[in-house]
Amino acid sequence: MTRSWLDAIVAAGAVPASHVPEASVGRTDVAEFTGADPVEDDELRVHPLADARPLAPGAACFLDGIEQWCVAAYAGVTPIVRAYVAAAIRRRGSNRRLRTVAEDAEELAITRLDRVPDAVRGALEAAGVRVVEVPAEAAGPPARALPAAHVEVQKARAALERRLAERHLAALGADEWLVVDGVLSDSAALSTHPRALGIVKSHGAEYFEGAELERALTLPDGHRTGVFRPRSRGARRDIHSWYVRLWPWQGNDLLYGLLRVEARGHPDTIAQASGISVWLRRERAPLSTPDRRWDRLLYPIHDVETYLRARAPRDLLPAAGSRLPRTGT
Repeated sequence: MTRSWLDAIVAAGAVPASHVPEASVGRTDVAEFTGADPVEDDELRVHPLADARPLAPGAACFLDGIEQWCVAAYAGVTPIVRAYVAAAIRRRGSNRRLRTVAEDAEELAITRLDRVPDAVRGALEAAGVRVVEVPAEAAGPPARALPAAHVEVQKARAALERRLAERHLAALGADEWLVVDGVLSDSAALSTHPRALGIVKSHGAEYFEGAELERALTLPDGHRTGVFRPRSRGARRDIHSWYVRLWPWQGNDLLYGLLRVEARGHPDTIAQASGISVWLRRERAPLSTPDRRWDRLLYPIHDVETYLRARAPRDLLPAAGSRLPRTGT
């Protein structure tokens, strides 16, 4: 499909392009203070994990997704973006090997249809590729349109991951867990499931302030915070959450090795928080290098991402050579 719809819009008058924007640092949490209510202690406290018995699931499934996008053409000054999103679930059973049990992918075009010529719009609509439009206020030249297009790529990826995760819940065994890279609270099914976990590596949202914030961000290695309930943001569901440190942060950065875990809002989550934390710390090995996020990237999640990138279109990656014009000399 890719070549056909790109050829069709160029034949209709669009000017071909080949620009891969700078790589995204990944999804980030909402950068705002939202507040939270401790549910395990009277205020946010620190809990050591040294004596905790690890959770030992009979099997575990790990879900992650990827996104790739580039400017494929221009209609006047309006960019037409080609995007590819994919997600997969890889399961580890008694033999300890990860194998793919579910995956999905989608290609889409992102632009603003009322800003492109009729012939280009007609070619896009006839091509069979899903077209996503940026908001009207973001339409126009790249400085406005490309950040808005990236937001739409991220939305498409999140929706694909959510659909794949929700479909797989029914297939989970009685002693099988699903670990999702990202939040659970965007999905009613995930946020209420007793054996689903969300792993959040970014920390844009601030749930605490003052002494409680300091406890959370200076959490020692081998410790977790008490369980808390983030206050609702929009349509997000009621969940329980806590922080756990994977590696010592001293000499690095406050966020080094810091994860936030999401699980269903239930008393059992509080009882299992230490066991879950010890289990997740064991998932540090092997190290997820050379990924620069290795300090917060569980190895099975890294494995899923590696699998997806190996299957993704190669022409959406930045070119290895120079973009300087060829002069013939």
